[in-house]
Amino acid sequence: MSDDVVPLSTMPENSKCVVEELSAGVGLTRRLMEMGMVPGTEVEVVRNNLGPIIVRVRGITIAIGRGMAHHIFVKKIE
Repeated sequence: MSDDVVPLSTMPENSKCVVEELSAGVGLTRRLMEMGMVPGTEVEVVRNNLGPIIVRVRGITIAIGRGMAHHIFVKKIE
């Protein structure tokens, strides 16, 4: 992985990124993909302070637990 690819859990609020890789077991990877977290998909971080991370994926706003977000590797855009 390159240096500019980081876990989603580290992205600041109001940033946009693209999913590069899912680094999880089969079950969690399937669940994340069902939520729209597919490599190549653009994600907007709406909120990332305490509690779950709120993101907008494909026009839908979802909450992702910090543990799950740590397995989603993204590359910042903009």
